[in-house]
Amino acid sequence: MNIHEYQGKEILASYGVRVQRGIVANSPVEAVAAAKQLTAETGTSWYVVKAQIHAGGRGKGGGVKLAKGIDKVEGVASEIIGMQLVTPQTSAEGKTVHKVLIAEDVYYPGESETSEFYVSVLLNRATGRNMIMYSTEGGMDIEEVAEHTPHLIFTEEIDPAVGLQGFQARRIAFNLGVTGNAFKEMVKFIDALYKAYIGSDASMFEINPVLKTSDNKILAVDAKVNIDDNALYRQKAYADMRDVREENPIEVEAKEVGLNYVDLDGTVGCMVNGAGLAMATMDLIKYAGFEPANFLDVGGTADAKRVETAFRIILKDPNVKAILINIFGGIVRCDRVAQGVVDAYKNMGDAINVPIIVRLQGTNAEIAKELIDNSGMPILSAVQFQEAADQVQAALS
Repeated sequence: MNIHEYQGKEILASYGVRVQRGIVANSPVEAVAAAKQLTAETGTSWYVVKAQIHAGGRGKGGGVKLAKGIDKVEGVASEIIGMQLVTPQTSAEGKTVHKVLIAEDVYYPGESETSEFYVSVLLNRATGRNMIMYSTEGGMDIEEVAEHTPHLIFTEEIDPAVGLQGFQARRIAFNLGVTGNAFKEMVKFIDALYKAYIGSDASMFEINPVLKTSDNKILAVDAKVNIDDNALYRQKAYADMRDVREENPIEVEAKEVGLNYVDLDGTVGCMVNGAGLAMATMDLIKYAGFEPANFLDVGGTADAKRVETAFRIILKDPNVKAILINIFGGIVRCDRVAQGVVDAYKNMGDAINVPIIVRLQGTNAEIAKELIDNSGMPILSAVQFQEAADQVQAALS
């Protein structure tokens, strides 16, 4: 589950991580009130107005702007709130900005130059351990740093039996080149950041940039946070941070009815039981020369009601030109699934206006094929993988 920057900073602050302070606003009027409150609390006279959407690269799309004075805040907030923000991490349509974060100016002049760093905590799936990834090249896309200057990216793997050790935090601070009080601040920052990552059951914390201020403080200017969905049962407060307006509406609807659905960019809808078979089915569609429109796992049961619900979810995507149903009849018998498909097709009537290809394999697969072939419905049946691929190709040619 992704959360907004201001919510990520709330989590960080609760674990003792120093953050760029800010107040969220839902309208230009609220933005002015937030700026006044921020001045009273921090003394800042310049304000950073930041669009709150679930995507990075907001500044490149015009979603982060500086208001040089309280009189500028309302105008800047008006430009951002309601805009359709397109960034390198959004679709071409972008995302609507519903709220902004009014943040303090932390790039003030002082005894030394400011410096920006990149720090993230995430799981290294190759080793099964958490790791801290960091770089001196803060403020840049980490993908660009990895491509052009990979030697400037460092990693520190954490032994789960002992957690982050003091010498590791010190090594990170040393590699980032900070000295004096900034060194001590960075060590404390890394330690608190890792505690926040573990304590919140996050799957990722990405801070870009981490700032060394002109008076040698270390703080998080941004916060991109992903909470592990599987841990939300014990993270009730974080579950309430979910903003469904930022999520794909079809995926939200599918989740509410218990379907595992991920929206993709292709034209062939998939309805499969089991995540592994779903991945193989997507490969099958690509081998046939097309692109999958979705990942949809209907689970162990595929009765008429569940199949009909899945049909309606898939058909909400206007790009779908055909639907491939690929079911392995292990726990559930193929003939029952076939009857469910036929009944769902009858119930939906003219709502289904694309070719349907059904491939059933497993218990009673041959009976299921006969049932579909004799149903009188315009449903194409298959038993073998290649046969299903050929049917998809023929339907869309």
